Amino acid sequence: MTATIPTEIQAGLAGGQVIPYLGPGVLDLDGCSAVPSAPETLVELITAKVTVPHKIRRNLTAAGQYIENFKHRKTLVGLLKEAFAAAPAPNGLHRYLAGQPLPLIVDAWYDASMAAALAGRSDFGQVQGVSRAEHFGEWVHYFHADGSPAAEADAANWNLLLYKPLGGIAPAANFILSDSDYVEVLTEIDIQTPIPEPVKQIRSGRHFLFLGCRFRTQLERTYARQIMKRSSDLHWAVLPDEPTRNEERFLAEQRIRRIDLPLGDFVRRLAGAAAARQAA
Repeated sequence: MTATIPTEIQAGLAGGQVIPYLGPGVLDLDGCSAVPSAPETLVELITAKVTVPHKIRRNLTAAGQYIENFKHRKTLVGLLKEAFAAAPAPNGLHRYLAGQPLPLIVDAWYDASMAAALAGRSDFGQVQGVSRAEHFGEWVHYFHADGSPAAEADAANWNLLLYKPLGGIAPAANFILSDSDYVEVLTEIDIQTPIPEPVKQIRSGRHFLFLGCRFRTQLERTYARQIMKRSSDLHWAVLPDEPTRNEERFLAEQRIRRIDLPLGDFVRRLAGAAAARQAA
C-alpha cells in the first residue's frame, strides 16, 4: 500500500504501457453525477419505477432479471436509457486520459463520458459487450469514433481502443446487466471467448490501473481478473476506503498494489506531474 503515485504509473501512462480501467466511481470526481455512479444508485432508480420483490430490490442483476422476465427486455432497456439519458459530462480524469498516448482504456460502466472526452479525436474506436438476449450468438459490437458500426478488422487502424465490457448508453444502448446476461458471459469467460481479440493483443505485457473501482462482488472481481489475464504481473488500484477481506485477497492474488489516496487527489497529482514534465 502506498499514499504516493509510483513513477512507474506516470511513465507507463505517458508511454502507453499502463491501461486505465475505469469503474463507476470516476463519475463522482466533480461532485454529484447526472447519471447513476454506482450499482446501488442504479438499482434504486429502476426499482422506483417498476415494482420488484422486496428481497431483490437492492440487487441490480436480480432486479434487472425480474424486470426482463415479467415486463420484457425492452422495458429494462428503456429504464436504462432513461437512467443514462443526461448528456455525458467528461471530468478532469476523462480529459487527462484522452490526451495520453494510450492504446486501450477499459470503461466498466454504462455512461458515455469517456467517449465524449475523446470526441475531438478520429483515431479511436469502441468495442462494447452486448446482451445475447438481443444479439444472439454475438459477444461484442465495434463502433467507429463517430458511432457508426465497425468490424473487428477496423481496430487495427485505431490508435486507441475504448473497451466497454458491460456495454454502454452510446452509440447503440447495449447493456449487460441482468442475471441471464451475466450467465452467458461467465459461462465462457474463463476461456476468454467474450473478451475481444484486440483487447487480448493489447493487454499483453502491460499493467492495469484501476480507478473508481471496487472488488467487493464476485462479478467485479471476475471481470477484472479475466480482462487483465495474460498481462503483466504488476498493477495498481486507487482505493482510499479500507478494502474488505475479499478485496484484500483479490489484490494480493492479482498482484495489484493499493494506492491509499482519494481519487480526486490522485488525479490532481497525476495531472500536476504531467504538466511539470511538459514544462521541463
